[in-house]
Amino acid sequence: MLLTFLAVLAPLLALVRPLQRNAFFVIYFALMILSAYITESYFFRVAPFYHKAFLLFIVYHLFFINLVTFLAYGVDKRAAVRGAWRVPEAQLHTLEFLGGWIGAFLAQKIFRHKTQKKSYRVMFWLMLVLQIAAVYIILHYLKLINF
Repeated sequence: MLLTFLAVLAPLLALVRPLQRNAFFVIYFALMILSAYITESYFFRVAPFYHKAFLLFIVYHLFFINLVTFLAYGVDKRAAVRGAWRVPEAQLHTLEFLGGWIGAFLAQKIFRHKTQKKSYRVMFWLMLVLQIAAVYIILHYLKLINF
């Protein structure tokens, strides 16, 4: 399972430049590797690239990317209040696009952060639409949906 996670995550970290500078993605990456290691060591072993490993990867991914996105919004809100270094909007949008839009949406409501800036809101909803389109294209390519 650890090999599966590394095979999926490493190219993202190695090839996508915004992710290399995104400290929150590095935290996400570490959480994913740790969870794969713990699952493989203490619960069950699966062969590399086994379908159950990919399904478990998706569950872990959705949980951790939303948690990290929520934390990123919290850090940005705290920095905004203190007048300190802010999390770049591009990093927040990258986390949203990678699946953290639920965490972003909850953080916007709870922290009342990034709710007034119209350009940010438009980009937030665009990231959601792009993510839905990407999922549709993948499912259509895999012939899991036909419309």
